[in-house]
Amino acid sequence: MNKVYNNRAWFLILPMLLLVAFSAIIPLMTVVNYSVQDVFDANTRFFTGTEWFEVMLNDSALQAALLRQFAFSFTILAIEVPLGIGIALLMPKRGWQASAVLILITLPLLIPWNVVGSIWQLFTRGDIGLMGVGIRELGYPYNITRNATDAWATIILMDVWHWTPLIALLCYSGLRSIPDAYYQAARIDRASKWAVFRYIQLPKLTNVLVIGVLLRFMHSFMIYAEPFVLTGGGPGSSTTFLSQSLTTMAIGQQDLGPSAAFSLIYFLIILLVCWVFYTAIMNSQKDDTSQGGA
Repeated sequence: MNKVYNNRAWFLILPMLLLVAFSAIIPLMTVVNYSVQDVFDANTRFFTGTEWFEVMLNDSALQAALLRQFAFSFTILAIEVPLGIGIALLMPKRGWQASAVLILITLPLLIPWNVVGSIWQLFTRGDIGLMGVGIRELGYPYNITRNATDAWATIILMDVWHWTPLIALLCYSGLRSIPDAYYQAARIDRASKWAVFRYIQLPKLTNVLVIGVLLRFMHSFMIYAEPFVLTGGGPGSSTTFLSQSLTTMAIGQQDLGPSAAFSLIYFLIILLVCWVFYTAIMNSQKDDTSQGGA
């Protein structure tokens, strides 16, 4: 007897498909259309093929911004992921202390991105800012508007303060999902704290770390509001990242063709690096599992 399938349930996801089409697919196709044209006005445009892609890939200013973007993203990942794991391991597991710590650690995540930039702009001012005045009192001529190193260090510190709680919360949820039986077996075997972390906690954190690393890379690679409000891309162009370059090109200069091609390259870079991160982490998990089984 042949089984009859009722496919009418697919109509239930039709509203979602329409929403995705209007919010993502149609705008993406519009950008693709602009990327192969030289647009002068609403009625005047010429087909250019891949010319804008070649121009963008050979633009020295955008290449420098890309290097700065990679340096920033990898730096904050190298800081925030280990720091988030460490904070999660130190957080209390139960009681009112756990609730209080969860509330306190979540507060930076609730602040809008542009407000974060404004807070740190005031915080680092040399005349009234607590951090700026404090560092200058120690004898260091701290100035984010003139010193590129100060600007970079401040932006990294600002991002670590703002987004490390996300990694910590994800890791904390992963640690809380580990059954007590694992820890009981480790105590029976007299495993050290490092062994418990290496062979019990870290493997169980792989899935949440994948989410955390991908989210943090995507956001850090598209960061705009915080450094723009804090430094405006300066001093010079030392903190001008890809998103600010793209915004200047598309909105400030109204170069729709080049900016569309640039945004597609930007999009593909993010997809490629996220795929590399995901593949590397999942392959590492498989290797650890096979070694554990052996």
